[in-house]
Amino acid sequence: YRGKGGQYFSGVRADILARLEPATGLKILEIGCGDGSTGAEALRRGLAAEYCGVELFEDAANTASKELSTVVTGNVENCSLPWPDEYFDAVIASEVLEHLLDPWATVANLHRLMKPGGRIFASSPNVCFHRVIRMLLKGRFDLESKGVMDRTHFRWFTPATYEEMFREAGFESIETAPLNTFGWKARVFSRVLPPSRRVLLWSQTNLAARKPSSPVSR
Repeated sequence: YRGKGGQYFSGVRADILARLEPATGLKILEIGCGDGSTGAEALRRGLAAEYCGVELFEDAANTASKELSTVVTGNVENCSLPWPDEYFDAVIASEVLEHLLDPWATVANLHRLMKPGGRIFASSPNVCFHRVIRMLLKGRFDLESKGVMDRTHFRWFTPATYEEMFREAGFESIETAPLNTFGWKARVFSRVLPPSRRVLLWSQTNLAARKPSSPVSR
């Protein structure tokens, strides 16, 4: 990650904050909080009374610690998280789960840390994006410095398999949508493609889900 540059660890997820806008005083956890830009904005707006983060990259974590309530520096898969069960109202995992060896276990652990009725917001590259399909048809699987085929990714998901990971962890009311804004060509294709094929136009999957207010038998 040291070659990524500071921009990789910065930026505000304004779309997620917009979904939290009616709420105030939330306890929010962000996995892969980067330099704390999103959390700092949430605190500034009063959306969060407490905004905590977990960040692997030490330089970014040090910056975030100046802005957020608590920052744990380390890999979320094996570091000790200091919060009790059912502590957070909301969790954000933006472009992070694809970097983990076992994201399924991490999502289940996040479910444990959330209050009943709490919401989780996550996003990840879509491996059935049409550019990836075209690359595979050429017999290639080329890793890149960023994007869907970022060489720091360990796991790849389609929108359907990404949703399944959260459903298996016990989340409900799961919504998936493209994170990317369509250009004019994609808008044209989205009108002619059947609904089941429109995911070919998504470069990233954006997901929102809720922890049930009461236990769900599985």
